[in-house]
Amino acid sequence: MKKSKVLILVTNHSDVDKQNVDPTGLWLSELTHFYDVFAKKGIDMDIISPKGGKIPIDSRSLGRFVLDNESKLRYEDSKFMALLEDTKSLADINYEDYDVLYFAGGHGAMWDFANDSELHTLTRNMFESGKIVSAVCHGVAALQNVKLSNGDHLVKGKKGTCFTYFDENIVGAKKFVPYNLEKTLKEKGMIYSKSCLPLGKHTVVDGKLITGQNPNSATETAQKTLEVLMRTK
Repeated sequence: MKKSKVLILVTNHSDVDKQNVDPTGLWLSELTHFYDVFAKKGIDMDIISPKGGKIPIDSRSLGRFVLDNESKLRYEDSKFMALLEDTKSLADINYEDYDVLYFAGGHGAMWDFANDSELHTLTRNMFESGKIVSAVCHGVAALQNVKLSNGDHLVKGKKGTCFTYFDENIVGAKKFVPYNLEKTLKEKGMIYSKSCLPLGKHTVVDGKLITGQNPNSATETAQKTLEVLMRTK
């Protein structure tokens, strides 16, 4: 039996184009929590980005009350962090080599994930080939403009979630986000749901499409993605 392999996409984008706003980037725990779940099962993973190169990390994800012990261990692990120093780009990989596509979040993803046609082609090819597509928080921005071969948006009629617009206000990000991702996904046809509590954990599985609401959902999103993978191997 072919050994499973996971492709993880992280953002290259750090500039929010607003004055008096700290740079953004990858939300570290949304990568590390997912990575840890699959690493414990010995599943191979490649971390890439749309353009390749060094990955910007959102400094807010490294804050004292945000960086949990597991993510802190990864952040202090030079071998792991080296994976983010010079990532391969979309052009460097073959989607047929992977069983799972995962989009980590961070506000940066709202920019470069949303409008990258090569990323959209990769996503469509993997989804239509029966592979698993998973995303968490702002990583779900990657799905909003993906169209299937029949012309429908990938999210049309699919159950899913993402970081809520209400929660953008809670975390002080409403002033700089380029659009309302929750509203956009609904307009594209997603059957959207969210936690009943602000910033609450929430993950949605619709066949081979798995989406998580926020950083608190990253581990659960990984676990559910792994469950789907194990059922389909």
